Amino acid sequence: MRLSHRTASMALALALMALAAPAPAQDATDEKPKAEKKKEADKPIPPPTVSVTRHKGTFGGKTISYTATAGETYLKADDGTPRASIFSVSYVKEPRDPDRPITFLFNGGPGSGSVWLHMGAFGPKRVAIPSDGTDDGAPPYPIVDNPESLLDVTDIVFIDPVGTGFSHALGETDPKDFWGVTKDAESVAEFIRLWLNDNGRWNSPKYLGGESYGTTRSAAVVNQLTGAYNDVALNGVILISTVLDFGAGADTPGNEMTHVLNLPSMAATALFHGKAQAASVEQFVEEARQWAIGPYAAALLKGNDLGAEERATVRRELSRFTGLSEEFLEQADLRVAPSRFYKELLRDRGLTVGRLDSRYTGRDYDNAGETPDNDPSFYGIDAGYTAAINAHVRGNLDYHTDRSYVTIGRVGPWDWRLGDGRDSDAYLNVAPYIGQALRENNELRIFVGQGYYDFATPFFAAEYSLSRTGMPADQIQFHYYDSGHMMYVRDEDRAKLSADIREFIQSR
Repeated sequence: MRLSHRTASMALALALMALAAPAPAQDATDEKPKAEKKKEADKPIPPPTVSVTRHKGTFGGKTISYTATAGETYLKADDGTPRASIFSVSYVKEPRDPDRPITFLFNGGPGSGSVWLHMGAFGPKRVAIPSDGTDDGAPPYPIVDNPESLLDVTDIVFIDPVGTGFSHALGETDPKDFWGVTKDAESVAEFIRLWLNDNGRWNSPKYLGGESYGTTRSAAVVNQLTGAYNDVALNGVILISTVLDFGAGADTPGNEMTHVLNLPSMAATALFHGKAQAASVEQFVEEARQWAIGPYAAALLKGNDLGAEERATVRRELSRFTGLSEEFLEQADLRVAPSRFYKELLRDRGLTVGRLDSRYTGRDYDNAGETPDNDPSFYGIDAGYTAAINAHVRGNLDYHTDRSYVTIGRVGPWDWRLGDGRDSDAYLNVAPYIGQALRENNELRIFVGQGYYDFATPFFAAEYSLSRTGMPADQIQFHYYDSGHMMYVRDEDRAKLSADIREFIQSR
């Protein structure tokens, strides 16, 4: 939900969460000479590669036998020509039960494979990286049984959209045909319908879930599944680290709402690092919420009409919540961009704080800059996850391909238009898709999981987007975690997230 950072490594980190502007870089396939691409396109398209293996594990305290299917599903044109290969891994309890819930999961970016939810949170195996905010170091990384997997209450399908994981366009199809809010959602919805066909699961309880841009995708896929005559009704949508209203959260000059929505995250971070004082993070962020939508919002909206006395009062309170000096806040005109906050909060200690998870700290080349060199909460975890997904799929699941697994892909330019006219394209907000689905299905429920220390998708922004007009509040539940964007990297929060979602599914 932020503008791109300057370094290449930060650009990769940004692919884990939703961006406010499309990435300018092209996918690696676009960089090949035209003759080479044409030669590849002329090759016969082989049948989909699929591997089926059988396993047993203990999840949620129950021993479960299950079948794992790792493989390709081809999306086809009207004439039957394969257009794209979608790679997925499904875990289905044995013996099979058509009345058992099925949950479809993906990550975000756009451009991220489902590796993070798969190997970090809900798959039967996970990578064990440090839980305390330190980096993951060097291999070998432990790949361990994951008792927090949800396989005791639901079958699970992890989906990699086109351009991520092993998924890719086929033949002469341009991958850009799948790269956009609506185009991506159409392809994922098509995959889900095909999976339901192939597995005889049309009447099963169905859940859909995503992380980061995956929550944006969830809203758009809900619209594709439930907004057509061949309706695929859902029982629940799981939103983890939510970004729906890009307009409100855009870090761009003149948008005052972004400062209001970021303030509670700044307060939580200041408290965590000892730059603010409060009895608890819950109490402090609630204070910050109320002050942000009251005196702070009023002051920002007054702009140049803000009086000196009111300005001084606001500056003093803003310092108390953010841990930044009044002098710095005055120089920033009471408006601190998150990128400046990461650098300024612990400048006196020679440290920066993370963007995906502000519990993490890093050291820059020097301490004089305005923004960090990199995001320590991304480079602290990425190597372990990349190693784990390749080891698990190619080893435990016996899936073989000469393609590289794209953990973070460059799926640009991304088409951010919703196609509903000038205003909806200028102000990107997919939350109304959720509202309409809730109003038209009174048994649909929304699970929202947010980390206090997440600046990629701030928790107050999620609350704001899901509390607007047209949102039935009694069908939405919020859960909070003492970590950041990927709350499951913290052992205590992974267990809590699993328990919360397990209860969500079981309470239908």
